[in-house]
Amino acid sequence: MATEIRVPTLGESVSEATIAQWFKKPGDAVSQDEPLVELETDKVTVEVPAPAAGTLESIVVKEGDTVEVGALLGQIAEGAGAPAAKAEAAPAKADAKAETKSEKAQLVDVVTPSAGESVTEAEVGEWSVKVGDVVKADDTLVELETDKAAQEVPAPVAGTIVKIAVETGTTVEPGVLLCQIDPSGEGAAAAPAAAAPAPAASAPAASGGSSMPPAPSAQKMMAENNLSADQVAGSGKRGQVLKEDVINAIASGATSSSSAPSAAPVARGPVAAQDEIREERVRMTKLRQTIARRLKDAQNSAAMLTTYNEVDMGPVMELRKQYKDLFEKKHGVKLGFMGFFTKAVTHALKEIPAVNAEIDGTDIIYKNFCHIGVAVGTDKGLVVPVVRDADQMSIAEIEQEIGNLGRKARDGKLGMADMSGGTFTISNGGVYGSLMSSPILNAPQSGILGMHKIQERPMAVNGQVVIRPMMYLALSYDHRIVDGKEAVTFLVRVKESLEDPQRLVLDL
Repeated sequence: MATEIRVPTLGESVSEATIAQWFKKPGDAVSQDEPLVELETDKVTVEVPAPAAGTLESIVVKEGDTVEVGALLGQIAEGAGAPAAKAEAAPAKADAKAETKSEKAQLVDVVTPSAGESVTEAEVGEWSVKVGDVVKADDTLVELETDKAAQEVPAPVAGTIVKIAVETGTTVEPGVLLCQIDPSGEGAAAAPAAAAPAPAASAPAASGGSSMPPAPSAQKMMAENNLSADQVAGSGKRGQVLKEDVINAIASGATSSSSAPSAAPVARGPVAAQDEIREERVRMTKLRQTIARRLKDAQNSAAMLTTYNEVDMGPVMELRKQYKDLFEKKHGVKLGFMGFFTKAVTHALKEIPAVNAEIDGTDIIYKNFCHIGVAVGTDKGLVVPVVRDADQMSIAEIEQEIGNLGRKARDGKLGMADMSGGTFTISNGGVYGSLMSSPILNAPQSGILGMHKIQERPMAVNGQVVIRPMMYLALSYDHRIVDGKEAVTFLVRVKESLEDPQRLVLDL
């Protein structure tokens, strides 16, 4: 069985690296953790150790190639090289390796769980533990983010964290090793020893010369700012100058010793460098990437148009005021606006079925049911859980379901089934103070209703100017399937139901 050698995570803002040099060639025997290849980025040089003992079977990428994080570098054939390595080692080392192997056999692997039928990968979020920490069974180890939801990974057993195999920001598939736990608890003593060699990697900060040329990005920045190699202290391996070193040198006031004509371009350098230092680069979560992609796809594929109207919320507000205490006492949930809006939408969808349909190639699929998506804002982004068969539910049942889905969304416990199959979406920007907006379709749906802030405005009622609690409504729709007349009629029906709630009771 072959063990893969892959590009490790290189840092939050680093997505690729260049192969600097291979220390081994195919057929060479390697021992576990022995450096195999050196990678260069604009921030650091990294040695990739052997993940297992054996024989270097193949090298996939050659020196000078650029590779991305996670790319396959080569493979190690297990077994063939291991005996040779042991034969050269002293008997004491052989005994130590045997003990280590015995200890490793007791370790418990924590792997990426399956996140759902259509979810094939997840991104590693923040780790709640570090190597050497003692955990109890079911303690949260790490949070995984998919394009649908976040999922906490608990400890399967009590013990000591002896290895964290993937860093924050790494994309992993189901079954990939996340970390290892030593249930005996003896791994705690080994953790500091394993971490001790780390400072040595940053020790060789070059003072004058360097045995390696500057990294390509550093070379370019030095040329742009007229800096020479002796003006920048390299912090990379063997004193190599990295991009970050150049930025630090510019920020500290390093200038070229060349003649006055070059002063003008150099003067712009420190400002740009200082701005770059003050910037913060944060990796987009899987959820945010999916939101961005789906919204842009909706704009690109649909003939999206928005029509507006306004609704007098006085009748609904009076009804809530009159019955809210009795409603909460009987149904165990507060009487909000979403129940009325959802019910009004389902009534309008029955009259205008095109708004509840979707396009599939050259076909139109009419949905004879109303699964209403309710957009919910969370700290991780916008999610749209679905109230299924809302047309068959009472206002009380709708409010209860929306409350349950909202709690699950805030707790990060929404599953795939909670967010799939919606036929129409309601988005309430009014809770954040939005007075007017044009919502973007939740593809492949053909309609989305935008609710907004209730604001008192002077209105003409029966020839008199009166102050009424008004709300702007916005219906965005796919003009490929919904005509303007249908869209306007739909919005008018929603308005009529809200301004005369008895229509909802009488099914008018």
